Amino acid sequence: FVNTTTLEKFSRFQRSINQETFSIWGSGHPLREFLYVDDLSYAIEFLVNKDIDEDLLNIGSGVEISILELSQLIKKIIGYDGDLTFDKSMQDGNPRKLIDSSKIMNLGWKPKIELEEGIQLSYEWFYENKT
Repeated sequence: FVNTTTLEKFSRFQRSINQETFSIWGSGHPLREFLYVDDLSYAIEFLVNKDIDEDLLNIGSGVEISILELSQLIKKIIGYDGDLTFDKSMQDGNPRKLIDSSKIMNLGWKPKIELEEGIQLSYEWFYENKT
């Protein structure tokens, strides 16, 4: 998930006229998978309502996005006009983080909320509830 700390950092730069760049650790090439929190709730509800008795199920979107693409998406959603830079002196971490959600998807569940919509909803919530 894209947490509110990430959104807050971007938001601070959006509001600041002195910050022309936003620095992100690593190259931006690693791939990540995100799931909106409501989709996790829908998955649990699906499992309970269908009385599915599985010992272990991964719940994910099954969609990968690079850190670079994610950063550009967040930039667009919050309206940040500055430049994104990548600090390649910092490590990328794992090149991919994608879980195998085929078991639950084969049972008939799939996420409802696309990444862009989930980030938009998260940012709106953050913006309305920040202290």
